[in-house]
Amino acid sequence: MIASELKNIRELTLPELESYFNDIGEQKFRAKQAYEWLWQKHAHSFDDMSNLSKGLRTKLAKQFSFPALRIDTTQYSSDGTVKSRFKTFDNHLVEGVLIPTENRQTACVSSQIGCSLSCKFCATGYMIKKRNLNYDEIYDEVVMISQQAEKVNNKKLSNIVFMGMGEPLLNYNNVLKAIEKISSPEGLGMSPKRITVSTAGVAKMIKKLGDDGVRFKLALSLHAANDKKRNEIMPINETNNIKALIEALNYFYQKTKSEITLEYILFQNFNDSLADAEELVKVYRQVPADLVNIIEYNPIEAFRFAKPDEKTTDAFMRYLESKRVNVRLRHSRGKDIDAACGQLANKG
Repeated sequence: MIASELKNIRELTLPELESYFNDIGEQKFRAKQAYEWLWQKHAHSFDDMSNLSKGLRTKLAKQFSFPALRIDTTQYSSDGTVKSRFKTFDNHLVEGVLIPTENRQTACVSSQIGCSLSCKFCATGYMIKKRNLNYDEIYDEVVMISQQAEKVNNKKLSNIVFMGMGEPLLNYNNVLKAIEKISSPEGLGMSPKRITVSTAGVAKMIKKLGDDGVRFKLALSLHAANDKKRNEIMPINETNNIKALIEALNYFYQKTKSEITLEYILFQNFNDSLADAEELVKVYRQVPADLVNIIEYNPIEAFRFAKPDEKTTDAFMRYLESKRVNVRLRHSRGKDIDAACGQLANKG
């Protein structure tokens, strides 16, 4: 059998692995050892499983594939941000970022290779979507960024944001399964409350998150508070308009009581006036959002907009605060290595 025809060993549950080990005459505890290597000890090949005999490792390699993600290149920003380009078993490239601050070590992870949504301000949106990442590949991203946090900063990973390449809710099953493994005691044991999934706004999948009772946080990339402007920069709004998203977010919150954030990138002379701020206030009041994140725009070659000056940004922020909106300005990190919000495009 060629490798691509073999079953991915990480698709087996522990009982399935135990059943296989029993069939080949191996003791049950050996299956548990192998399973720990797959998820807790972060093996990247069968050869890494040092407490299994060489004969058993050879047998596993003949029976199963182990398509682990690998680091292709790593770049270090002057502000401490670390961007990694990962290579998949079938030679696709995808990026993830470690964002360190004084109180947090955050992994920004990707869910797809490329993206199909074509948001005008996002470099990934100009790439062709090749495929979804499998849940074990997403898990590998988090593991390797976590290892970087410990190696570079001597600190444990504290948060995960699905804000890298791709639309997480269009890879729904893999994203949820990855989060299940990340938050499981047999995986990384991270609290779902430290995980945020960011969406460009797929209303029916936001409702499905509610039906599935997820415990992680949700962020909506809003970026314009009326349909005309949002259609212009985010084509997805034509089929998932602001009214539909407000309804979906209320449904999600009613079902989960999980935290919701609205994300809003400021673009000069497009969505940065006080009239735009007032429209944002109106949306905020219709959604059970905890926070509005105002994000600095990071220029990309293909998009005509620029970042507003400090005075305009301050006036926008002050207006929101005067209307009792819980608002925070998120400063971009890793701009010098194209690792900031909206810049991921496998440039290396």
